Amino acid sequence: MPPQVDLYDSAYSNYEAEVYQQIRIATYGEDLGQTSWVTNEESAEIPRALNLAPSSQVLEIGCGSGRYALQVAEMVGCCVTGVDINEPGIRNGNNLAHDRNLSDRLRFEHCDASKHLSFPDASFDAAFANDVMCHIPGRLAVMQEVSRVLKPLGRFLFSDALVIGGVISHEEIATRSSIGYYLFSPPGLNEQLIQQAGFCLIDVNDTTENAACVAKRWRDARDERRDALIRIEGESNFIGLQQFLSCVHTLCSERRLLRYLYTAEKPN
Repeated sequence: MPPQVDLYDSAYSNYEAEVYQQIRIATYGEDLGQTSWVTNEESAEIPRALNLAPSSQVLEIGCGSGRYALQVAEMVGCCVTGVDINEPGIRNGNNLAHDRNLSDRLRFEHCDASKHLSFPDASFDAAFANDVMCHIPGRLAVMQEVSRVLKPLGRFLFSDALVIGGVISHEEIATRSSIGYYLFSPPGLNEQLIQQAGFCLIDVNDTTENAACVAKRWRDARDERRDALIRIEGESNFIGLQQFLSCVHTLCSERRLLRYLYTAEKPN
């Protein structure tokens, strides 16, 4: 079985390192601090799908480095609160907000989203989670908490890149799970949980092909900078991450693992 490897600590702790900036640009086309399967087109579409306005209060679950939340705050003019369990990511996000003079509209909190959220009822106009729900145990409880902190007619957008589409070996599951805790979902489960949490499902998009492309570009960009990354991450971790990205590309290309994007709304 492949050993556990680190993706998030190295990515967020070395956020400003030139080699990681180069990799993000080569992978996504622009640097938003990404460690997900979200394309630029999807990133640009999220504010519209959530009906964001300058007056909106927005919650991001699994904010990572905070860079995308910063873009949303700058682009829309709204207030964004990001939560994440990764402390280097939270530190980086708050540093970004301070450096851009956006601390009044952009804040980041260390939080385990599988627990009760610290916000009052009906605090937010919208919420989103990019490729995060598959990391969090108790998905129904998480959705119910999101519903609680959303105002009526508030929208919730999230993606799940671990919807099972075919036969997967135990070695592939281990490799795909080597960077952390993961939950694999049967088809239709997310739609069922959305309804059980009290949301109305608005839209579902199959973005599996995009995830396959991102994984390949990410792996290739890292491979071109192998020596620099090994100096930072160590050879064993570098190899483990390359195997992880190759596994994502293979499983998505062959549609044995699927990625879906869901948009739901809290009833009035």
